[in-house]
Amino acid sequence: MAKETDSGEFGVLRSKRTATRYQILVEIAERQPAVNQQEIADAIGITAQAVSDYLQDLVEQGFVNKHGRGRYEVTKEGVDWLISQTDGLREFVSHVSEDVIGQVETETAIASTEISEGETVSLTMQDGVLRAMSGDTGGATAVAVTDATPGTDVGITNFEGVVEYDLGTVAVVSIPQVQNGGSQSVDGQRVVELGEEHDLVAVAGAEAVALAERTGLDPDIRFGTPDAVQEAAAKGLDVLLLAATDALSRHTDKLREQNVSYEVVDAGE
Repeated sequence: MAKETDSGEFGVLRSKRTATRYQILVEIAERQPAVNQQEIADAIGITAQAVSDYLQDLVEQGFVNKHGRGRYEVTKEGVDWLISQTDGLREFVSHVSEDVIGQVETETAIASTEISEGETVSLTMQDGVLRAMSGDTGGATAVAVTDATPGTDVGITNFEGVVEYDLGTVAVVSIPQVQNGGSQSVDGQRVVELGEEHDLVAVAGAEAVALAERTGLDPDIRFGTPDAVQEAAAKGLDVLLLAATDALSRHTDKLREQNVSYEVVDAGE
């Protein structure tokens, strides 16, 4: 039988069979030369018959030598294979620990006060941005992993509690396409008033851009508006969306999918 080569991104984790072979080889190396198959079975959670089948395969692979009933020894080839798989596992665990878990557990906030590494901070959501201030008086806290001065970014981890804030809303002004009157058919003064009542202004479609320019509004969001408007509202910001009728549905569909409240406002002349 040809020897298996367990290469690939996850090495020994690539398949259940490979992982079991690895565990059995480790158990044999710890117990050799007297190997009790039932003890190995109990240790790794399979049947004694399965251990016997794996042992026969490992002997055929050249990874284990059998020296009589119940006496086994891992060969040099078996040790080399264990080392190679262990090295792969070590690299994978390092990747998970440093790149995956580290990214998940560490967030970034803006410091509202002077903060020192290791200090407990309180968390709030302001203007759609997570803010951290020294002390544990808030309903949500974390631990700073970097130093920070007011207005700078700070790394935080070990979160407890919930950051409480109200979701934003979206006011939608539907603008007819140019062949149906375009931006000129919309009450510019009403749009200006709506802009003053909202945190952000987003435009979708040429007619919307024309309306913003006519009314002197400076759009905060011009590209990727379906996702950006939904995200802004989810972070607690109120958004005025000026959207041409042919762009309207993809925005409202996105808002409904994410359970974001919106209202289509009549701003016709």
